[in-house]
Amino acid sequence: MYSVLLLCGGVAGVTTVLFGFGGGFVVVPLLYTLLISVHGPDSGIGQAAMHIAVATSTALMVFAASLSTWRHHLRQTVQWHLVRPLVGYIAVGAVLGAAAAVSLSGEWVRWAFIGYLGITIADAALRPGFLHQAGSDVRPIGRGVTAMTGTLIGAVAALLGVGGSVMTVPLMRRRGASMTAATAMANPLSLPMAVSGTATYVLLSANHPALGDWYAGYVDLRALLVLAVGSWLGIRLASTWIGRIPDRLHARVYLLLLTMVLVVMVFVH
Repeated sequence: MYSVLLLCGGVAGVTTVLFGFGGGFVVVPLLYTLLISVHGPDSGIGQAAMHIAVATSTALMVFAASLSTWRHHLRQTVQWHLVRPLVGYIAVGAVLGAAAAVSLSGEWVRWAFIGYLGITIADAALRPGFLHQAGSDVRPIGRGVTAMTGTLIGAVAALLGVGGSVMTVPLMRRRGASMTAATAMANPLSLPMAVSGTATYVLLSANHPALGDWYAGYVDLRALLVLAVGSWLGIRLASTWIGRIPDRLHARVYLLLLTMVLVVMVFVH
């Protein structure tokens, strides 16, 4: 199981630094599948598998998004003046999203994950503004839209255990950003969600019947450690490709990865 998680962490690191995913789109379906297969669907861990997968994925983002943000900062691809206004609102939204996830059944969270993926893929593929070649500058976002968008990004990302990429990349693309700039901004915007969301998952699940010695609430600490090591390796490997992938190809691969995760989540349960 842990060798698979190490590989999964590596893939999560690559997708974090190149696509801003924060690892969630890789970690959530794989960890969910592994927990079900190892412990069985009727065990305590099996019944809490989706909550564990989402919470552990959110905790991994604290590490992966921090390291990936630093890599992008060194390459000067992050437009910090657009990132800073969203940070506080995303943190607030993350608390709301994590609280909602803890109160819902694992099956509801799973279908929310599937539904949101489907909507995002369809919107990006069918509505103009995502697949076209764009520039490197992003049109500013108004104050009211910033507050509403930031809160929504944090809530959805923490609810589903994914990084801000699923919302921030399409948003920034339609405001004129290249894929490199859009994914670069998705990484620091995942950080407030990851920190607030992880703390909320741990605190609100503290009274949950003990899942084991290596659990902090719903966070699987052993899986988190292995995933973090793999993520570090993946980020180091993929950092050399920052800014080198053709824009149109970058956008198409982003959608392909989302589609692959959607298929896994629909058919594995």
